[in-house]
Order: sequence, then structure tokens, then C-alpha cells
Amino acid sequence: MLKLGVLVSGRGSNLQALLDARARGELKAEVAVVISDKAGALALERARAAGVPAYHVDPRAYPDKAAYEQEICRLLKENGVELVVLAGYLRLVGPVLLAAYPERIINIHPSLLPAFPGLEAQRQAWEYGVKISGCTVHFVDEGLDSGPIILQAAVPVEEGDTAAELAARILAEEHKLLPRTVNLIAEGRVKIVGRRVQIEPQDRKEAF
Repeated sequence: MLKLGVLVSGRGSNLQALLDARARGELKAEVAVVISDKAGALALERARAAGVPAYHVDPRAYPDKAAYEQEICRLLKENGVELVVLAGYLRLVGPVLLAAYPERIINIHPSLLPAFPGLEAQRQAWEYGVKISGCTVHFVDEGLDSGPIILQAAVPVEEGDTAAELAARILAEEHKLLPRTVNLIAEGRVKIVGRRVQIEPQDRKEAF
């Protein structure tokens, strides 16, 4: 069973989507640990309610980003984490964490990347006037929302939408896309080839 380490900064609704999928028997992985850079993050409460170890690691308590990430890596390794999931984690991942989990860190982002990276992507899309927005799960590299794209889901922008209404519909798709991506990785069907991510068909994997 693939063990996940989930990094969060806020409410943790995507974390909850993973926990719920696992409870329904629909996730081929288990959340082994949850780590937040915010002490009051609701995500920590969600994790503890599900019986998952949850930790607050305060970046201000460390002399630099490298030391902060070394502590995160210690907790991830201590809990046997094989795949790191950024689910509303509002910090750029640095070299220490990237080196510890090469091509094993994924992020869920509320836009169709490469459009609208960074914070408040839903509002960015709404203000720009796009007709289709959506969400993306991608591998994490040293850039801002710039790693190879694994899966995307499109969300039409309806006439009269507010930014909040659009964000809510995108979030609903995120809750489906993230567990689906984790399952593909757990099944060994995801392969990075340069900038592209190849998804092997289910029947091909079953043939071996």
C-alpha cells in the first residue's frame, strides 16, 4: 500500500477527499502523516479525527529553509512516506525536499496550468475572462507550479459566475482528480518522459 505524506497550509479539503476515498475503499494508498506550516490549520484537525499522525512544523523555528525542510523530511521518513502530496501547501518546495523525494512530490493546483500559476488562480482566471478553467495535478520541481502535468480537469465558466462560484466548482473537480492521480501512481502507471507524463493503460499493466 502506497504511503502518502500530505503537506497542507489551510482547510485541508483535498486532504479530506483523500481520507474519504480511502474510507470508501476507493484509494489505493493510505495517508501516513499530515504536516502543516500553520498551527491553526483545519487540516490538522481533519487528520487527527481520522487517526492520522499530524504535525505542525513552524518554519520560523528554524534558521533557514534547508533546516525547516530537513525536519519535514525526518517526519516523512519516520512515517514511511513514499509519495508527498501538496494539498493547499502555500510554500515553494526547496532543494532539500526535492532531493529526498525526486519525482515523488505532486501538487494540486486550481487552474489549467501553465495558465494562472501561483496564488488565487481561480480569481486570476475569472478576472482574465477565460471561458474554461479547471484544475491540474502535476509533479513538483524547483519552479512555481511548473512541473510536468499528470492530469487535468476542465471546468466551464458560466455566464454570471462570481469568482467564488467558479472556485467552488473547481474545488469539486479537485476532490475527484487528486485521488484519481494518486491511484494511477499507486498502480505504477505514471511515467515522466521529459516534460511529458505518460499514463500507461490499465490493461497493459495487467499483462505483466
